[in-house]
Amino acid sequence: MKPWTRPALMGLALLAAGSAVWFGGPVLLRQVGFFKVRRVELVGVTAATPAEIVAAMRIPPRGNLFDDLDPYAARVLAIPGIRTAEVHRRLPGTLVVTVTEARAVALAPRNGRLRMVGRNGKFLPFDPAVAAADLPVIDEPDATVARVLGRLQEIDPELFSRVVTATAERGDVVVDLGGRRLWLRPDVTAEVIRAVMAAEQVLGRQGRAWSELDGRFAGQVVVRGRGRPG
Repeated sequence: MKPWTRPALMGLALLAAGSAVWFGGPVLLRQVGFFKVRRVELVGVTAATPAEIVAAMRIPPRGNLFDDLDPYAARVLAIPGIRTAEVHRRLPGTLVVTVTEARAVALAPRNGRLRMVGRNGKFLPFDPAVAAADLPVIDEPDATVARVLGRLQEIDPELFSRVVTATAERGDVVVDLGGRRLWLRPDVTAEVIRAVMAAEQVLGRQGRAWSELDGRFAGQVVVRGRGRPG
C-alpha cells in the first residue's frame, strides 16, 4: 500500500473543509456579528401596518440573517388579512418580507365607521385611512355583492373605479355608476362584463342617454331609459 502523497492529503483536507461549510455553515455564520439583522424591508404592504408586521416577526435582539426564517414567515402569515408571506435574506443584514394582502372591494359601515370588505364579503382588519381606499360603499358586508365587485375589479379596473355603490336585489347585484345602473348576475362572466361595456360605448357614440344596462340575460344586454340622440 503506497503512502499518501502531499497533493492527495491536501485534497482530502479541502474536501473536509468544504463539507464542514456545507453542513455546518449556517450554524457557524449565526455566530458572526457581521450578519446580525439590522433592517427589515417590506414588499407588497399597502394596507397592513408595517410596524405590526415587524413586531409580529419577533426578531430577537441578537437575531442573525442565517437563523431559521420559517418561523418569521409563519408569524407574518398569522396576521389577519395576510394571504401569503415569504422571508428572504439580503446580505449582509437585511430580511426581505414579501406579502400578499387580501384585496378589498368595498367599504361598509361598522361601529359608526367605514371599514374595508374583502372579496369573501367579510370585514378586513385594515384601516381605510392608512390604505387610502377609494372603494364602492355597500350597506353591509354581503358575499354575493363582494364577489361581483371582485370580478369587476379583476376584469375591468376602469369600470370598477367608477362604481359608487352596489346592492343585492332579488338574488342579483345592482351596481350604481353615479346615476346609471348595471344589473348583473352573481356568477357574472368576463364576457358579460365586456358586452355591457360595449353596449355603453355604442350608446355613447350614438349620443343616446340610458339609465340602466341589464346583463342578466344570455346573449343580450337590455338597455332601459333610452332617449333620443343628444
